[in-house]
Amino acid sequence: MPERTRAPSLALTLGLIAGLAAGPAMAETWLMASGYPEDNFHTQNIRLFIEEVEEATDLTIDLQSNDTLIKLDAIRTAVQRGQVPMGEIRLGVYGNDNPMFLLESLPYIAPDYTSSWLLKDLQKAYFDELFGADGVRVLYYTPWPGQGFYLNSPVETVEDFAGKRLRIYSAATQQMGEMLGFQATILPFAEVPQAFSTGLIEALFTSPQTGIDVQAWDNTSHFVYAGAMFNKNAVIVNESAFQALPRETRDAVLEAARRAELRGWEMSAATTAEQMRILEENGMVVTLAPGSVVERMLEVGEAMMAEWRAEADEESNEILDRYLALR
Repeated sequence: MPERTRAPSLALTLGLIAGLAAGPAMAETWLMASGYPEDNFHTQNIRLFIEEVEEATDLTIDLQSNDTLIKLDAIRTAVQRGQVPMGEIRLGVYGNDNPMFLLESLPYIAPDYTSSWLLKDLQKAYFDELFGADGVRVLYYTPWPGQGFYLNSPVETVEDFAGKRLRIYSAATQQMGEMLGFQATILPFAEVPQAFSTGLIEALFTSPQTGIDVQAWDNTSHFVYAGAMFNKNAVIVNESAFQALPRETRDAVLEAARRAELRGWEMSAATTAEQMRILEENGMVVTLAPGSVVERMLEVGEAMMAEWRAEADEESNEILDRYLALR
């Protein structure tokens, strides 16, 4: 009789099944939404972040920029709900949800990159908890360059702002604009060109980068740089989608995010002088804000900080106190 084949042990059988089930890591593709064009340094930094992730992992990230997939103001909700796993947001958009989103928008509270980095570090734990409650994780923060005024006339005093229709981008900058004498209106980035063409606005308060993105020279002739604030964007990810990734992929994403944050701050700082040159090349007159305008903006910042304290919770006030003590 032929020799009988010995049945494999139960442990060996289960091991084989587990190995087949696990198999090689499956490649995955994520959609990512962003509100800014491809030549914006925020988008360029995201592209570099994606390259690093894709080189190190089997995760592919399909970035849909310039509001083509989801409008900027809706990206946070889309990531929270899992409509897309990842997106880029602008913190100031959510000022009505929590005063902490507006702290960096108070004029001259954090008026340079050093103080802005310190504020970012002190805010981080608060934001981690805030976003975490919604099932969202912040991967990294990147600041916009300092801000300035785009107008059709030179600025010598604060009175030159009186009655001008100003586009701004957050509740805090709207309040600042009104306290400076403007008629301030909050509008999404993508609506700026049409707002100029219809006469809804005649001036902007924003960064040199945004001025280039919307070709501000088509509608204004002067850029008056004030610095004043360095508002932040954040790249966020749906926590459930993130945790579903293999451990080594999660680690690679976090490492790429760490590098992207450092690189983003360097890119922001390096772009300001170059961007002012681009504005000049396109016919704009670029100047620094007069001392009287800066003095008034400092006063506005102090007044807005007092109002912010009254609306913010105790933990937020403690963060501000810690920041002011270390600044």
